[in-house]
Amino acid sequence: MSRTNEQYDAAAQACRSIFIQKTRDYGTSWRVLRTISIADQLYIKARRIRTLQETTIQKVGEDKAGEFRAMVNYGIIGLIQLSLGAEAAEELSVTEAGERYDGKMALARATMIAKNHDYGEAWRDMSQESFTDLILMKLLRIRQIIANDGKTLVSEGIDSNFIDIINYSLFALILIAEGRHSA
Repeated sequence: MSRTNEQYDAAAQACRSIFIQKTRDYGTSWRVLRTISIADQLYIKARRIRTLQETTIQKVGEDKAGEFRAMVNYGIIGLIQLSLGAEAAEELSVTEAGERYDGKMALARATMIAKNHDYGEAWRDMSQESFTDLILMKLLRIRQIIANDGKTLVSEGIDSNFIDIINYSLFALILIAEGRHSA
């Protein structure tokens, strides 16, 4: 388990580094995104990975690992947006954005540790295709929850689905780094 935690932290740190660099370049322009728009951005990334998994022809330079990193960051953005709400300031400083990122990543990490305990790291035996399919399923769930005005009867909320997307993406990145999945 400590190996998993170290690998998880390394993959998460690589995603955070990209997030901070893009925040320096663009500010927090993502603050204008509504939950459905974040879900759609995630959907675009997941569909691209699925297309790359199903074909040998690639016309855009970004690889699957880059798309999984982007999904981690959009998932974190989704969690930040849910916690801030539309009334909060659109522009956050790089420092505040980084602090909020760290808080949401800590939440995702705590969820990963708890689920790994209960599921025995079953994710290590999963295919990259399964991670992609599960992410797409989570996105369809988010869309349905939004269509239901955010209400669920017995199911997890939007935030839990974002956390699962973050963790599936980080698991895929770990397996790519180990050479067990294609980049």
